[in-house]
Order: sequence, then structure tokens, then C-alpha cells
Amino acid sequence: MPRSARVKAESGFYHVVAKGSGGQNLFEGPADYQAFLGFLSQACEKHGVAVIAFCLMTNHVHLLVEDPDGNLSQMMQSLMTSYAQRFNSTGGHIGHVFQQRFKSQPVEDDAYLLQAARYIHNNPARAGICAAWEYRWSSYREYVGRSEVAKTSLLLDMCGGREGFVAFSAGAQDGSYRFSQRTRVSDAEAQEIARAVLGGLDPIDLKALGRERRNALLFDLKEAGLSVRQIERLTGIGRGTIAKASQS
Repeated sequence: MPRSARVKAESGFYHVVAKGSGGQNLFEGPADYQAFLGFLSQACEKHGVAVIAFCLMTNHVHLLVEDPDGNLSQMMQSLMTSYAQRFNSTGGHIGHVFQQRFKSQPVEDDAYLLQAARYIHNNPARAGICAAWEYRWSSYREYVGRSEVAKTSLLLDMCGGREGFVAFSAGAQDGSYRFSQRTRVSDAEAQEIARAVLGGLDPIDLKALGRERRNALLFDLKEAGLSVRQIERLTGIGRGTIAKASQS
């Protein structure tokens, strides 16, 4: 089946998500996260793309980028190829590191741009890991400190400075922003992805875990592309609990 064409943003801004192949982890330690950010900076500079916000989770990556020249695909190909080669070489891995096609969603207005950044920075909190300001591998700290990878000036100007950015980031999300998941995962693929995401843990055993750990893993399953109904069938956990744990 031919792949559908990417939707082009009139604004030039995109929310991008790249996931580990089959739900596998993309990062195994601090050196991996640091290497990815280095490759990201190099690829963006080469292709004229600016990083507005980022968050590197264990098995997926969120990026908010500005792509004025239409080079997003080339930039992401360069980034993923460079990182995958290093990841396989240093970690002794074989095979695909990323799902073959990253996902992108246009961000067409200022309000949505701010919401996208907040959504990205709040990934660790939604996963039950920690608050946005405590997470090491996102651009949140660059917004309240020194910028190294992200172009922070645009959003800081929109928020009226760092204090305004912090206040907006801490504000309640109204649920109007979410990343569109267009690709349907088959039930057979869902079982394989669940095994990879859970690191050998039987999905049915999630019910016996503590609430924080359980919800973090439910969030990871949803982010890996599984539907609420698929997670319910695999884990035996009610869809209300799953929806709350994976809430955007």
C-alpha cells in the first residue's frame, strides 16, 4: 500500500514523533541521550531546521520544529540514520532502531504552538516519571536556563519571558491539543509491541503493579501506538483507567 503524503504546514511548524521499532528503547543511558541531541543539532543546522522544543522519552522522541524550507524529511532521515548507526555500533544491536516512518503534525497558529510545547514538555509528568522541570532530557530546562539545542526566543517572547513561560507550562491543559495517531496497529503487532515495551513483563501482570509504575507502563503502551481497547484486552485493565493513565 502506498504511503500517504505528509500534510504540509503553511506555518512551517511541525510536531514530530519518532518511535523505537516495535516499541524498543531508543536510549540505554545518558550517553545515548547526549549523542541524540548532538546529531539533532547537526542535522538541523545542515538542513535549515530549528528545534523549538524537544523531549526524549525512553522509546520515543517528541520534537517541535520550524522548517521554513521544506527540509523536514531530509533532516529526520539524517538524524535517525546517524543515531541508529551509533546506537547499533556502541550497543551491539542489530536491525532497525526506529519505526521506518516518523510522524508529523502541522502546527498552524500561535496558541497551538504554545500548547504543543507544553504537551511535549509534560510527557514525563503524564508518564508518571517526574514534573517537567525535573526531567533532564527535554528543552524545558533550556527555557528556564541556558539554551543549547532549542531556539527558545520565539516562545519566550510569546509568553512575555521566563516567568510567563513557567506560568503557562504549569497551567491546566484543556485537552484541545493532542498528537494525532493516524497509523492503526494490528492486534498481532500490538502483542509484539507490548512485549518490547514491557521488557518481558507479561501485560496481564500490570494489574499487580503499584499505581505509579502501572500508569507509566500504560502510558508507554499508548505512546507506542496501541489503542485503549487493545491495551484493555492485553492487560485486563479497565479502559477508564487506561484512558486516564494515557491522557493527553
